[in-house]
Amino acid sequence: MGLEESIASNSVNLLIGATVVLAVLVGISLQEKYLNEKLKKFLFLAIVVVIAVPTLYMIISTVYLNTISVSKGPVHWHADVEVWACGQEVALQDPTGFLSNKIGTATLHEHNDKRIHLEGVVVHPEDASLGRFFQVIGGELINDSLIVPTNNGPIPYTNGSMCNNGSEGQVQVFVYQTGEDQYFSQKKLENPNQYLISPYSAVPQGDCVIVEFDQPKDRTDKLCRSYKVAMEIDKLKGERP
Repeated sequence: MGLEESIASNSVNLLIGATVVLAVLVGISLQEKYLNEKLKKFLFLAIVVVIAVPTLYMIISTVYLNTISVSKGPVHWHADVEVWACGQEVALQDPTGFLSNKIGTATLHEHNDKRIHLEGVVVHPEDASLGRFFQVIGGELINDSLIVPTNNGPIPYTNGSMCNNGSEGQVQVFVYQTGEDQYFSQKKLENPNQYLISPYSAVPQGDCVIVEFDQPKDRTDKLCRSYKVAMEIDKLKGERP
């Protein structure tokens, strides 16, 4: 659990505890005819303290997080991601659980929309990495191994394993990035788990990430739907010549 998640969890626990204690104190204070002046003052001060403690904790922890974070405050970045294995697209696991609409954490997650959502404070640079994303959704991405969480359980892919067509597969990641000139470029990542998604809210200009397990190649022919749509409506001119 990251620092931001720990602070958020502590805040929730403090609020729940404070709510219970506050309810008890208010219940006692309603019995006014049985209370003397000293007890009334004590109850008043106790109520103030119970309200102040979680409030101060959240204010101080928020300021602290913003101060130490590399982003110097909350961000809202997105990158689209597709996973392909041996020519077939692999769908990430759907959100499960009561009222859950995401897989991952409150800060880094996916909403069954093929999009990486980074919404919160980036404490360390690696908090915005592809490796971290796959970790929080229950998978893994390293140079020679890929684990994809699916509705049928995690599916592992390892360099050297064979595809059904008899070709030897390799874990490869390609990233499309968009420039200010509305052209995009593609590159193959040498260390995909360390790649930090680009700091943009809209996609494009945010990244299109293609994770492939297939025979070794220098380029991919896959492209995220958001980039295709952007070209159709002339928001993107195409790949940089």
